[in-house]
Amino acid sequence: MRKSDKKIDNQLRIILTGICETALTDIKGFQWLTHTVNYSNFPKSLKVVCVFDTNENLDSYLTSVNNNLLQSLVKSELSEIGINFKNIVNHVLFDTEENCDNQHNGNWASRLS
Repeated sequence: MRKSDKKIDNQLRIILTGICETALTDIKGFQWLTHTVNYSNFPKSLKVVCVFDTNENLDSYLTSVNNNLLQSLVKSELSEIGINFKNIVNHVLFDTEENCDNQHNGNWASRLS
């Protein structure tokens, strides 16, 4: 990883930690988030994965009035450091602990790769 990539990654981690803390208090069933990125194709390759505990809680969030809260937070926070997307829905993904347990025996490294 180049020095400039490390700088961006540190900025991403700080921003995503703040978003995570907000979501933990404001969104029922939200557990954590992570990101994947290929810096040779940044920012197009950036994916933020928001993880809920159960499919029921994820479905409830996705059908709620605030179903774009996480996408809005990611978009606004990243824009503050000059990272902008035309369509944020292509960069914010949703998953559940329940699905990972059922499909990958709880192995998130395997699931995200």
